[in-house]
Amino acid sequence: QVQLVESGGGLVQPGGSLRLSCAASGSIFSVYSMGWYRQAPGKQRELVAAITSAGEIDYANAVKGRFTISRDSAKNTVDLQMNSLLPEDTAVYYCHGDIQYTGWVNSRDYWGRGTQVTVSS
Repeated sequence: QVQLVESGGGLVQPGGSLRLSCAASGSIFSVYSMGWYRQAPGKQRELVAAITSAGEIDYANAVKGRFTISRDSAKNTVDLQMNSLLPEDTAVYYCHGDIQYTGWVNSRDYWGRGTQVTVSS
């Protein structure tokens, strides 16, 4: 089995910064991409940022220039540095991985349990 565990959420004032971290563990054969999604109350889950094993990065338009995603392929970790936070960034942030489990032919989606980020004065 594969597990994704997030850390780093919390309460921050507008304009502040937070760093989220996620570690994948288990019988991992290969990690194709990792990233972060978020879901605000009453809204659908949306992509925040993702990075592939080749280093290709995708950001949501709403976070470009403020958030930075990084990955340590050797450790199967992904971080999200969030700067200049806005109240509309408030959401539960979920770590995502497109991961091939040892012994399986295909990869599948894995999700963390989520970490709350609240931006408020």
